[in-house]
Amino acid sequence: MAAAGADDPHDTWTIRHIVGTMFPILIGLSMLEMGSGYVLSELEETYLANPTLLVLVPVMIGMGGNLGAILSSRLSTRLHLGVLEFDPRDEVLWTNILAILGLAATVFSALGVTAWVVGQVIAQPMPLADLMIISVVSGMVLAAIAVVLSLAATYVSYTRGLDPDDTTIPVVTNVCDILGVIVLSGVAIVVLN
Repeated sequence: MAAAGADDPHDTWTIRHIVGTMFPILIGLSMLEMGSGYVLSELEETYLANPTLLVLVPVMIGMGGNLGAILSSRLSTRLHLGVLEFDPRDEVLWTNILAILGLAATVFSALGVTAWVVGQVIAQPMPLADLMIISVVSGMVLAAIAVVLSLAATYVSYTRGLDPDDTTIPVVTNVCDILGVIVLSGVAIVVLN
């Protein structure tokens, strides 16, 4: 019988290991999250001039992280099952990526229409075409970023000997939060100017 040591997979289930692994990651991600608030405050004039855009902000950043979390979870499961290959010819990997992008196209199209309806009721109306372009373009860019982040976080976790179930979802969701604000703001500025 082997002595419990560094090679024991159950060592990763200890409070000490979990805190030692996740504490630095969560501190770094918390610092990064402060950046999304800074970006929003810097672009306050753009959002106040177009209040309907404020409807998009929480959903955009939340949905980008959710899409990344879905893919990260699927990748982690495949990794634990021993069937994930970081190979561009992996058809199941591409199927998962295309499913995420298809889901993003559907969700962000519906979000554009919903934001327009809400804007008609409670805010200064924006043209539907502008809202659709802002929602779909920024959503698809964010979904593509979420895919890349999910792949990278899973791969880095795997190569560093970390459990991707612990690391990928916090990393992907937090980074998508700040990038969601940046992408949405950038696309809105281009479309509205």
